Amino acid sequence: MDRDLMRQSLNFHGPSLLSLLRSEQQDNPHFRSLLGSVVEPARGPPPQQQLQGRKEKKVENIEIQKFISKKADLLFAVSWKSDAPTTSEVNEDDEERYAVMPPLEQFMEIPSMDRRELFFRDIERGDIVIGRISSIREFGFFMVLICLGSGIMRDISHLEITALCPLRDVPSLSNHGDPLSYYQTGDLVRAGIKDIDRYHEKLAVSLYSSSLPPHLSGIKLGVISSEELPLYYRRSVELNSNSSESYENIMQSSLGFVNPGVVEFLLGKLGIDESNPPSLMRGLQSKNFSEDDFASALRKKQSASWALKCVKIGVDYFKVGRHVDAMNEYNKALEIDKQNVEALVARGALYATKGSLNKAIEDFELALENCPTHRNARKYLCQTLVERGGQLEEEEKFLNAESYYKKALALDETFKDAEDALQKLHKYMQKSLELREKQAEKEEKQKTRKIETSAEKLRKLLKEEKRLKKKRRKSTSSSSSVSSADESVSSSSSSSSGHKRHKKHKRNRSESSRSSKRHSAKASSNQRKNFFCLTVKHISNTFNLKF
Repeated sequence: MDRDLMRQSLNFHGPSLLSLLRSEQQDNPHFRSLLGSVVEPARGPPPQQQLQGRKEKKVENIEIQKFISKKADLLFAVSWKSDAPTTSEVNEDDEERYAVMPPLEQFMEIPSMDRRELFFRDIERGDIVIGRISSIREFGFFMVLICLGSGIMRDISHLEITALCPLRDVPSLSNHGDPLSYYQTGDLVRAGIKDIDRYHEKLAVSLYSSSLPPHLSGIKLGVISSEELPLYYRRSVELNSNSSESYENIMQSSLGFVNPGVVEFLLGKLGIDESNPPSLMRGLQSKNFSEDDFASALRKKQSASWALKCVKIGVDYFKVGRHVDAMNEYNKALEIDKQNVEALVARGALYATKGSLNKAIEDFELALENCPTHRNARKYLCQTLVERGGQLEEEEKFLNAESYYKKALALDETFKDAEDALQKLHKYMQKSLELREKQAEKEEKQKTRKIETSAEKLRKLLKEEKRLKKKRRKSTSSSSSVSSADESVSSSSSSSSGHKRHKKHKRNRSESSRSSKRHSAKASSNQRKNFFCLTVKHISNTFNLKF
């Protein structure tokens, strides 16, 4: 196992990686032999600040640390350390062999702070940097870096990263005795990284070839012309002048992209043997494949980590009241990982704050489906259910409100707010039911009284009708006697006047007239009686009366 590779990894990940390595590689004799030499204290920030920085990275790097600890024998193998030149060491002739592209971050929206952090994370001693002299002092000169001459290609021209070249690292190129007299402000200088302070973001460079690794020792250090700038940097300058060009267009327009032997050339440049391809996945080194090493599993972990970063940004927006930006970040996180529990809980909390309780309940329930043990999701869901139940009570939808309270208690039997709300609702519903029963009884009594009053009125009508009937009979009999008396008087007077011969005839006519009148009066009386009886029968049936 390579000591330098292991030390670099431990310096970055800290003691947590060391503890994992001890548990995973305890039976590896190569690891035990290197253990004492790789745990030497390295220069950097104070231990307390180191611990704080590592705590911040612990959540993000735990999966990577587990991967490193399990495959340390492969990752730190000496065979991986190759002297083959890296892709950024480009000669002019190489442009025809493969496509030389600008740094990838130029086609992406990456904040300057993140690019600066990545630069200081990846820069190593012996790497070549190119910059422009900004000031010259008696102890050396400062240069502002514009690009890298080896290692990873990065876009650093606008990051304002400054490096110091001390006087002792400037070779004398004249007989005047002052090495700095050869240099002027604005000169382009190629130098090697000699010292790195990652915590304070400080660099020290040297113009001596001894600062470079053996495979780069032939590269000239010192003042260079603009034509000696790396080809990828010149391509990036062209891209800045024409920002509408896409990555695909630039790559396809490159001469080296259509080179038939580009794959073989790049494999050889990277030191990869095509006949026996190396792999860090043990599943590819045997017939049995581990599901954790499949692309889908790795992609799921990457998506979860990326989505979590969006959630953190959204929470920061939420704290300062930028709710629209927070919602955009939560939605972005869920686009990356649809089942991200933290994003669902955070978005549900924002919905609840805005009053969209139904949407909040949906997010909390989905979060609990994905992670039934999530405490915040359960807690927020219970609170939102109780609040929604209160809204339904105000709308007088008591059965729906009761179901929401019971649902909250089903999730958490000890949730006091839901229990109190349910008890109050039951008391209110009981009182409301009693009031309704009393009101129904009162209405029934009023209805009974109304029926009794109608019956009394009907009885009075019947009595009045009987009284009128008797009166009519008396008046009919009296009128008949009076008419007969009048007719007898008139007949006697007429007979006395000499009409005796018609006396018998008139008597007969009078008797027939009286009989016809009696018959007609009796018929009308019977008709009134029948009509009255039908009316009484109809009314008695209507009110269920008995006489």
